[in-house]
Amino acid sequence: MSHTILLVEDNENNRNLLKDILGFYGYEVAIAFDGQAGVTLARELLPDLILMDIQMPGMDGMTACKILKGDPVTSSLKIVALTSFAMQGDPEKFLAAGFDAYISKPLDTRELPVLLKQWLSNGEPS
Repeated sequence: MSHTILLVEDNENNRNLLKDILGFYGYEVAIAFDGQAGVTLARELLPDLILMDIQMPGMDGMTACKILKGDPVTSSLKIVALTSFAMQGDPEKFLAAGFDAYISKPLDTRELPVLLKQWLSNGEPS
């Protein structure tokens, strides 16, 4: 059974790269271009995992995560922050905001499939 991953990313290059990687490893990929579309798709699809960019026009990833985690229907969805922020204390900030895990950009394309498998198999992003 294939897992469904919702990718919420406004940057076309990042979307294409992640879509290709996820597809290569057999994941079903749904794409949203901003936080509002991500919230809508998450509610419709109830994906196995959401990869959520932080900085997006309109609704950002922090706001979208807060909405999803505050909704009983979507509160248990696993949401991973994708961010170019790599400052000290950021992992704690994203976890405190409700994200289950955090990945900094640029992504390590060799590490990502390992992390995805871990998060999807045991349900606990780290």
